[in-house]
Amino acid sequence: MEFNKPALSIPDQIARLKHRGLGFADEIKAAHYLSNISFYRLRAYTYPFQDNSDPDHPFIQDIDFIDIIHLYVFDRKLRLLVFNALEKIEVAIRTKIVNEFSVIHGSHWYEDPGKFRNTYHFQKNLQSLYDEVDRSTETFIQHYWNTYDDPVNPPAWMCLEVISLGLLSKLFSNLEKSPEKKRVTQEFGLKQPEILESWIHALANLRNVCAHHSRLWNRRFTIKPQIPYNTLFPFLTNTNINNNKLYAQLCCIQYLLTIINPGSTFSAQLISLLQSCPLVSLHEMGFPVGWEDEELWKTN
Repeated sequence: MEFNKPALSIPDQIARLKHRGLGFADEIKAAHYLSNISFYRLRAYTYPFQDNSDPDHPFIQDIDFIDIIHLYVFDRKLRLLVFNALEKIEVAIRTKIVNEFSVIHGSHWYEDPGKFRNTYHFQKNLQSLYDEVDRSTETFIQHYWNTYDDPVNPPAWMCLEVISLGLLSKLFSNLEKSPEKKRVTQEFGLKQPEILESWIHALANLRNVCAHHSRLWNRRFTIKPQIPYNTLFPFLTNTNINNNKLYAQLCCIQYLLTIINPGSTFSAQLISLLQSCPLVSLHEMGFPVGWEDEELWKTN
């Protein structure tokens, strides 16, 4: 099938949305928004309120354009809140892996195939690490190369600071189940390294969603965290949740923050944000009935 849809001017975009049943209390303000936020980007926020089985996508709920903007702004604030929390978690993950392995196994343990389960993945990940370190413009990387020639590559505490969280996730998952890996897992309040592996993988993907300004609030995730039934600290009493929805990852974030940043206000900020936008469906985000009664989410 040939694509032959023409681009729409802003007045035509408003006319199209009005034809579909979206209200416009202020078309001048709407035109200003559409000149800065693309019609196609906003489609992700109008979608839940339309009959998408109909080729014309009519709105099935009495809703105004400004309501869609409020939902868009809510999602932006949610991404920023999550992204800020993930920064703290990411820094802690890097730090604990480096500390546990480097003290026991030396500065360049990441180059030792004996520390890893799968040789193919080890070699592939190591090459990716070299590539990412080569691209780094960090002063401490350049200082190492200007000062030392043996070993060729910088130590773990430098390299693991500049590689992506996605690559760090792959490295950690491929590590043998050693005492050091178990200690890292326990420092995050978990008992099984496989659980932490899945959390880091899922949170790396979540970080990318936030970094690329993608829709977050009712997204379905293909990379999902495992839900533990036995943790070192209170997690969830109701573990019958959909781990492909955002609530599951928010629970992981809140749990990790209570350990690495006990003074965190993430829970209070999240609850306040959820209350600020009536259009938000908690069910679509995976929140079960009674979620706010979980010890994990108590804000004191």
